[in-house]
Amino acid sequence: MASSFTAFLAGRQIASGERDEVAQSINQQLLEQDGAVLVFEDGSGRITDIDYRDTAPRSAGRPKLGVQAREVTLLPRHWEWLSEQPGGASAVLRRLVEDARRKGRTDRECRDAVYRFMQAACGDMPGYEEALRALYSARDDEFFAAVDQWPEDLGRYIRKLLTSDGDGRLRNGA
Repeated sequence: MASSFTAFLAGRQIASGERDEVAQSINQQLLEQDGAVLVFEDGSGRITDIDYRDTAPRSAGRPKLGVQAREVTLLPRHWEWLSEQPGGASAVLRRLVEDARRKGRTDRECRDAVYRFMQAACGDMPGYEEALRALYSARDDEFFAAVDQWPEDLGRYIRKLLTSDGDGRLRNGA
């Protein structure tokens, strides 16, 4: 599953989608108006850089799969068990990762993503500190009362980061 990104310009969402789509939209927006663009990775809420200057269409051909060889350090008994599994070690590790990704983010990961976004994009908004305290205390009503004073696009994105099921409610627990 490809990562998705969301871009903001002056508190207004200007793009959302895959990296290339967002880069093209940023490029177009900046041709029309000037300003500082903030881009966030939707899964983590982390601010990220996207090179939007070279947004020419990609050439035809086989797409890159993005496969990266990395080192995995395991004990001999782990390697032995992996070698006995169908498809070998790589297939087993891919299945484990995909199973974990299907389960979605934990409650803590959702709150941390919102925190990272708020820290980068909302620090000067009214009620910012109170909203952060309410976020980690799971005081939903207080949190949304503060967030609802902010530009609508910021609040909508915060709700998106909070939960993958779209109910817009803070989750309790770690």
